[in-house]
Formats: sequence, structure tokens, C-alpha cells
Amino acid sequence: MTIKKMILTAGPSITEKEISYVTDAVTNGWNDNWNGYITKFEDKFADYIGVDNAITTSSCTGALHLGLLALGIGPGDEVIVPEITWVATASAVAYVGATPVFCDIEEGSWCMSVKSAESLITSKTKAIFPVHLYGHPANMPEIMKLADKYQLKVIEDAAPSIGAEIANQKTGTFGDVSGFSFQGAKILVTGEGGMLVTNNQSLFDRVKSLGDHGRNPKYPLAAVEVGYKYKMSNLQAALGLAQIERADELINRKREINALYNKLLNKNDKVKVSTDLKGCKSIHWMTSIELVGASFKDRENFMKKLKDNMIDSRPVFSPMSSLPMFEKRVGNPVSYRVGQSAINLPSGHNLTVDDINYICKTIISIL
Repeated sequence: MTIKKMILTAGPSITEKEISYVTDAVTNGWNDNWNGYITKFEDKFADYIGVDNAITTSSCTGALHLGLLALGIGPGDEVIVPEITWVATASAVAYVGATPVFCDIEEGSWCMSVKSAESLITSKTKAIFPVHLYGHPANMPEIMKLADKYQLKVIEDAAPSIGAEIANQKTGTFGDVSGFSFQGAKILVTGEGGMLVTNNQSLFDRVKSLGDHGRNPKYPLAAVEVGYKYKMSNLQAALGLAQIERADELINRKREINALYNKLLNKNDKVKVSTDLKGCKSIHWMTSIELVGASFKDRENFMKKLKDNMIDSRPVFSPMSSLPMFEKRVGNPVSYRVGQSAINLPSGHNLTVDDINYICKTIISIL
């Protein structure tokens, strides 16, 4: 197979439905119709996830920030965050003046280790912040038991996990508040954008005010406190509505891609391919592999060889405590191993069977 163009790690699926909705929003979504697609998108998303309230935001980071603010998390508080996540999770905690405390991750799911999280709880701990990494659910039933035991708030970073399930319940429906992402590489896209969801009405009302410049919703243009500008545009929501209407189709395609990677690579003992753990349904936003026993340098060399063969890849997120702006930690061995030895493979919706066959043959050849 001759590859003439780089096979990228991600890419959206855009059809005539998306083009039609966005064209209508551009043409007619103004004045009295300025929020028509926003309302439809929020309602459809809430119905799909299975929550009472959903509000669009300019990013998932913004949604997480608003959620922490609405929960009253602030200076002097500690929030337990998994080591392996995108920096936005820990940054949102820092935005409110609280301290992120990093726990280890589980084997297999690469999500929050409940045992590690419990070992870090102190009198200052006010919340736990599970992340459904790369679309695989964190162990929410056990995390909720832990939260109940210590009377902690739960914020779910569900950014990459729209439609993922554990114990027959969708991610984003367990915690006090949750955030999702529609950034351009995600499974559903609006270019940039996010959604905050919650079943708590008073919390939702607080978020709506905070995310709209601290305005009193009963009075036009009346701000009663310093707030934030975290709105999504009607144009983005039009794209999002079309995407959520295709959610099952898009999720099934991601799962098909992961299944083929597993079929072609799972007999090689030098690599571990991400898969569903028992009782879970991952959406496999990013199919990932761990290079068994690899060092940071080994991974760099491996990724370079992939790129030489026109295959793009991404390193799995670095441990948060390895970053210069956060407190250094020890004792999170799974995180530090995965953080130096794992990568995301091309996982875009437009991948063909021939593409995946070529990628796997190249991986086996390099190994």
C-alpha cells in the first residue's frame, strides 16, 4: 500500500446534515432566532445523556471551571485529580484557587484509581475529579461510594466520553456536575465548545448566572456579581445538534476502529491495545497502545518511525505532577509508566480498513 498523505490521529465526520443546519443558522439564526439551535442542542444532549439540565459553553474547560465555582470549591480546598489527563482538568482546579492533588490510575482503563484517591483524602479534600480518559469510563460506582463515605463533591471530566457507559449508565450522569467537549478532534465536534450537565437545579441556575457575566436572569443586562463569558454561539450549536443526532453512528464507527486494531495487534506481546473493561462500554475516542517496557526515548523513536511511514500519533498525556506548574509527586507508578510508554493511534472516522491494516503492519514491523 502506497501512502501519499499523512494518516492523522483524528478528524471529524461532517455530512450534508451538518452543512444544512449550519447554513440555516448563518442565514436565519439571528435576532428572534439567535438561540434556536442552542436550545435544541442543549435539550437533545440532555435527553441523550440522561440528565435534567444541560448548558452549552465555549469549552469543556469553561464548563469544568463553572462547575467548580458553583460547587463553592476555592482557596484552601484540595481536589483529587488523576495524574494522567489533559492539563485542563488540573487547570480548572487552579482557576478557583484550590489545589489539585494527583492520584494514580488503574491498569487497563488508565482512569482514576479509587484506592490511590482514598489514600490522599485529608481534612482539606472537598471534591474528587474523575476523568473518562480517551472515552473509557472511570469506575464511577466505586468513586461515588468513596464520595459518599467522605462527603465529597464529584465533578466528572467527561470531555472525550460522550455515550460511554459503566453499569449501564452513561458517563456524566453520576457526579454533581460534569463537562463534555466538542473540540475539533473529539467524537462530536463544534470546532470549539463544551457542555455542562447536572441534575441539580439550584446548581444549574448558579452556573447559568456565573457563565453569563454574573447576570440576574430576571432582569435584562443586570449583573449582580463578577461573572464569566462562557457562551457557545448559535452557529456552533447548529453543528453540534447535527452531530448529537448522529451520536450512535459516530460511536459505533469508533468502536469498529478499535475492534480492528485489537484483532490485528492483540497477539503481539510487545504492545497492549486499549479495550473495554468488564461492565464498561468505551467509545474509544482514541485507540491507544502501550509499548511494553518502553522508556520515554523508546517511545520518541517509535513515534518518529511511524511518522517516517506517514502515520501520525500522539503521546499519551504526561503525568500532571511532572509539569512545572504543579507539585511534584512520587508513588504513582502506573501513571508514570503509562505516561512514558503509551501513544494514541490514528482514530479518525475517515480511517479505512486498508489504513488500519497498513498502520498495524507498520507497528509490527517496527517492533
